[in-house]
Amino acid sequence: MTIRPAWTLVGGGDYGINDTVRNEAQYIPKRATWIKSKVEAFLPDENKVLLSDGSAVTYDWLVVAIGIQLNWSLIKGLDGNLGKNGITSNYLFETAPYTFECIKNFKGGKAIFTMPNTPIKCGGAPQKIMYLAADYFRKHGLYGIKTHYKHNLVEIRADKKEAVFETEQDGQVVQVVENYDFIHVTPPQSAPDVIRKSPLAVPNSPLGWLDVDKYTLRHNRYANVFGVGDNTSTPNAKTAAALRKQVPVLVENLYNSIKGQPLTATYSGYGCCPLVTGYGKLVLAEFDYNNEPVETFPIDQGKERWTMYQLKKWILPWYYWNRVLRGVAS
Repeated sequence: MTIRPAWTLVGGGDYGINDTVRNEAQYIPKRATWIKSKVEAFLPDENKVLLSDGSAVTYDWLVVAIGIQLNWSLIKGLDGNLGKNGITSNYLFETAPYTFECIKNFKGGKAIFTMPNTPIKCGGAPQKIMYLAADYFRKHGLYGIKTHYKHNLVEIRADKKEAVFETEQDGQVVQVVENYDFIHVTPPQSAPDVIRKSPLAVPNSPLGWLDVDKYTLRHNRYANVFGVGDNTSTPNAKTAAALRKQVPVLVENLYNSIKGQPLTATYSGYGCCPLVTGYGKLVLAEFDYNNEPVETFPIDQGKERWTMYQLKKWILPWYYWNRVLRGVAS
């Protein structure tokens, strides 16, 4: 298993990719039965989950926490070209180190950093690597960021080094072609297909998020199903920090539900984005459903700080491995 938030720093050349990996077995609770087959289908009307090995597991209570799906195939021409010829992404273990290869070998021209028109895990990640790259370029005599809002990447023409975007002009959807010397791609994302195609998904939703109450995290139609993390319909930033605040709410409400008692715990929509703005600089953004600041430290977290950069690089990975995954984070 991996700590994916660190891949931004891997892409910036400031963190080792192998330092983001741990053996999953050491994080499985001792009293849990670890089934190593993936879920093929949810059958909530039968209280059953079908597995890839052909077996089925029945349940009294179900917690769905299978993360988010990266839809690379929605970008035409990307297959077979990602990770070479200046096409990279921090959203894959295999290609995050190549991002820094592209950055340090860039001698001028145009570097493109994309962001899709869907929710994504760690919504600030596409900006973070752009800011790191800009900082690196500036220190080597190259600099300049030009923003293009509401441009959605739909195709890569690798042989021509062209990126095709869809945008709207005068009320019409049009395509815009941009040349690049290297391009960092953030793929469109959705709930995993196994949720999206199941009765558990938000009805008639193309992205198929798990349909839960945003405060209690219980499913809106199946009372014995709960959800947590990136796969849910909660309208918060999809971050590990959000998961940390959701889990205690889920545990309390699941316990009360089993006991036949009212659900008393409430998730506020808390999310956190350690927004890297350069090497040794970070703004720690914490907020709730109303986008109101919910800051942890007694300082102005809206300022770039070296200390917050060290928090992301050293303290948060330790906290993730030793507290969050152990179920003892506060």
